[in-house]
Amino acid sequence: MPLPFALRIGAAAAAIVAATFAMPQPSWAQNPPPPAATKPADPGQGVTPQPGDAFGEDATLTAKPVVYVKGTGTWDNAYETVANSFKKLKAYVDKEGLKSDGLPMTIFTSTDDTGFQYQAEIPIAAPPKMPPRGDIALGQSPEGHALKFVHRGSYDGLDNTYEAITNYLDEKRLEAKDLFIEEYVTDPVPGNENNLVVNVYVLIK
Repeated sequence: MPLPFALRIGAAAAAIVAATFAMPQPSWAQNPPPPAATKPADPGQGVTPQPGDAFGEDATLTAKPVVYVKGTGTWDNAYETVANSFKKLKAYVDKEGLKSDGLPMTIFTSTDDTGFQYQAEIPIAAPPKMPPRGDIALGQSPEGHALKFVHRGSYDGLDNTYEAITNYLDEKRLEAKDLFIEEYVTDPVPGNENNLVVNVYVLIK
């Protein structure tokens, strides 16, 4: 995967931070759509955004219990790395008979030119009776005021979406926290990286 998130968070996100920058379905209040010039011309490598897709929409994220896996990865295998973490989490949720309570999400906690650190999370309705063992842990999803952006298409195509997000925040002179959330409307499984719907959340200071 050619620099899928290295440019997104390495360039786009670094620019976001320097320039000012699952989970259950959060509640949000819709704002007027941003100027067309701030939207990606091709956010999903040939996939056109659908009417009503959020781009800079206000969202309030509420903390919910989650099971998660921490990990590190390189940009060349970013999607496969994250997808395999969700495969492990789903196997645990099914084995323990837990009820999921929202969409799976990836929290990118640290990035550089060579790779990234992340948490893959699945929101659950209630914690298991016995705490998980090994590399699976219990925690809470992020909370706070955020902006929501929708991406459709390939995982590689998120480069364009993140570039458009950077431009949008710069234009609006918004300052965001150094935290990036990808919430997967479509199932994040190996081999599905070309047909995704992803909600990107940017937490605002």
